Amino acid sequence: MQPAPNAYIPPLRFHFLTRFYDGLVRWTTREAVFKNALLAQLGSAPGERLLDVGCGTATLSVELAQRFPEARVVGLDADGAALAIARGKAAGARARLDLEQAFADRMPFPSGSFDAAVSSPFFHHLTYDTKRNALVEILRVLRPGGTLHVADWGRPTNFPLRAAFLLVQALDGWETTRDSVAGVLPEMMSQAGFVGVRHTRDFATALGTMALYSAAKPG
Repeated sequence: MQPAPNAYIPPLRFHFLTRFYDGLVRWTTREAVFKNALLAQLGSAPGERLLDVGCGTATLSVELAQRFPEARVVGLDADGAALAIARGKAAGARARLDLEQAFADRMPFPSGSFDAAVSSPFFHHLTYDTKRNALVEILRVLRPGGTLHVADWGRPTNFPLRAAFLLVQALDGWETTRDSVAGVLPEMMSQAGFVGVRHTRDFATALGTMALYSAAKPG
């Protein structure tokens, strides 16, 4: 069955499971390890305007706001239930950030609005066409020379990790996650117009291979 236009898959596929998302991700994906690596990849001076695409419950957005208190940090997600958790999390951490409810392939921002964009595990929730359109939108809202840093499920690096990823596919959908198994995200970044596309690291987790990528908008 084809997803409805602008449909999205919520965390853990079902809305009633959203409240369990943070705990499950923390213990099954080595979240602290790969997100610290993603932030290190972003660098110490990424700019004054930072975007977290598909921010979900805003774990990464809060960390961005705390590490870069002078920056304007914006988290974007289509899921209202996840954003409700995100707002509570941001308030509890006293993190200064903006949260916007919108789809990644139709962002409510002017072109060139951000110096850098990050995303962590998000793209595997999208169909191939929506991935492509979201990447084009990210390119649009970045300034010339702005950078994109992504952590998401990647091509499994061995058979046990491929077998482990079957659980993610069962939860998040076979159509959307087959692109992860094929490892096509770097190619899609290049096709969207990004330059300097790199597959920077892989992390073995209980649910599969978490991959990190980086790219830039032409200057």
